[in-house]
Amino acid sequence: MSHVLHKSDLHDLSNARKFPTHDHLLYSTTKSGPCARCFEEIKEQFYECSECNIFFHKECIESTTEINSHKDIGEVRALEDKLNDETIKVEEIGKVNARFTDELHLVLHKDGKIDDINTRYDACKFKQILENNSKPIEPDHLFECLPSNLRPSSEVEDSGEKSHDPRHKGLEKYVFTVPTIISPMVLPLLHDLAQQMVEAGHQQQVLTTYRDTRKAVLEQSLEKLGVERLSEDDVQRMKWYDLDGKITKWIHYMRISVKLLFATEKIICNQILDGVDSVVRDQCFAEITTNSFDMLLSFGYAVPKSKRSPETQFVMLDMYEIMTELQPEFELIFGSKPFTEMKESTLKLTKLLAQTVQETIADFVTLVEMDATEGAVMDGSVHLICSYVVKYFKYLFDYQSTLGVIFQEFDNKDLDNELKFAITRIIRALLKNLDGKSKQFQDAALTQLFLMNNVYYVVKYVTRTEAGSMLGDDWVQTHRKIVQQHAKQYKTISWNKILQCLTVQSSGSDPIENETITTTLVKDKFKTFNSQFEELHHRQCQWTVPDIELRESLILAIADDILPAYRSFLKRFGPMIESGKNPQKYIRFTPEELERMLDDFFEGKNLE
Repeated sequence: MSHVLHKSDLHDLSNARKFPTHDHLLYSTTKSGPCARCFEEIKEQFYECSECNIFFHKECIESTTEINSHKDIGEVRALEDKLNDETIKVEEIGKVNARFTDELHLVLHKDGKIDDINTRYDACKFKQILENNSKPIEPDHLFECLPSNLRPSSEVEDSGEKSHDPRHKGLEKYVFTVPTIISPMVLPLLHDLAQQMVEAGHQQQVLTTYRDTRKAVLEQSLEKLGVERLSEDDVQRMKWYDLDGKITKWIHYMRISVKLLFATEKIICNQILDGVDSVVRDQCFAEITTNSFDMLLSFGYAVPKSKRSPETQFVMLDMYEIMTELQPEFELIFGSKPFTEMKESTLKLTKLLAQTVQETIADFVTLVEMDATEGAVMDGSVHLICSYVVKYFKYLFDYQSTLGVIFQEFDNKDLDNELKFAITRIIRALLKNLDGKSKQFQDAALTQLFLMNNVYYVVKYVTRTEAGSMLGDDWVQTHRKIVQQHAKQYKTISWNKILQCLTVQSSGSDPIENETITTTLVKDKFKTFNSQFEELHHRQCQWTVPDIELRESLILAIADDILPAYRSFLKRFGPMIESGKNPQKYIRFTPEELERMLDDFFEGKNLE
């Protein structure tokens, strides 16, 4: 008994496609069902394609090379000299003898069902060509596609150079080269195969194959680049140096991923799947990119949620800048409905970064006011908190345009007023903190020198930057007077006693005439002056006035008080000592020697 399918029985197979006239003896099986035993008995008569589950009868294949070529390039060669028959017969014992003369490309399963082999063959070919031409992109190739000034530098990263460099302005003039992720020679073939499968009713198979292949390759490309998924806990545990390096790299990763990888991925998706409904195609592309994009954004969210400090404020401004820089790409790539969630995530992260920056500026005021660090300032020099605040101001103005966007876009606030208010509050908090720190000095003169140095340091920065025009001339003049007041108080405390040694007065207010002054009194005056000046010289040479201009100005002011008084006293009373014994014991300095010794003051020298 046999079952015979005639050529006329095949007219209802709507998925059948025309194929070049070849004779095929093909057999495909699920390896289950009522004929499984029969198949086991005859399976040695067939070659099997492991990729598409198709069996080729040995009688219709010239050699195993034909099987290999089928697996490699999707082509099946059949002998053309085989006799044609108009029937497909399956005998009871399970032996198959099938020849096609109607140009239909069919598969006869063991259960008796017939499929369109062209669809299965095209699916196999589409998958293999796509996989063979889908390889992860090496980072160096991606870097070459960036403008030269935006390429990551391993030397910079290894040296620990900070990422706080808001230089990426006007990027629209730079050219980003589209990377080759699938050979242009292959794209038309993949498109044709995909279109044939869609027309045959197998659109979902095309989409699944394409999605799974490209999704894996995209993730592998990012992995090679160095992208990793980091949680809030991971970021929280990082040391600042390591975190800063991670953020620098993340900025590069975002630019490369969005401008190069995602953008190119979308281009080839549209080319290969052209003909598929645009919404369905976009959904496929969304499924390809979602996991990779989430991995990038996970770190972006972790930073503002887990770290809030003046240091991270500026790297978050860098992160905010890259998010705004990429906004046109987000709109272009993630503009349709399937990307709604991804697009909202980018906007949410951008806003989170902006809000965190604003909150950190407000927190900085409290941080400065409550700072309890002492530091090595026993020489009266500029305190660490003071230099830290000035550096903070510099970064604020480096990011002035970006801060303007943040204030105006999210809070509708004026940048100048906001910055002026913030800087004024920070300086007020700084001066209050410095006043408290100055009380650690036991020497009142050193207290005044310390305050003079630190206030001058702030004023000098303000007057030499745009902060001066923002705070105004009144602010500058007021704080210059504060510097002068501290300098004057220092002089009063340090030099008034010495100046008293160079005057001789009676119990009243009138100076004593020369003839009434004894030699003993004059000797005592010289001895006291000598000891006090030497003590000041020894101690205050260890103090520091780091600004050369301020130091020279202060020494000149001291000299203007001391040297004329000393010259006058020496001229008036010197002869009384010089005419006696051992005059050098009392007159130890000439005015010129005093002037040279004054030049040693405030240089931080240890004269011991």
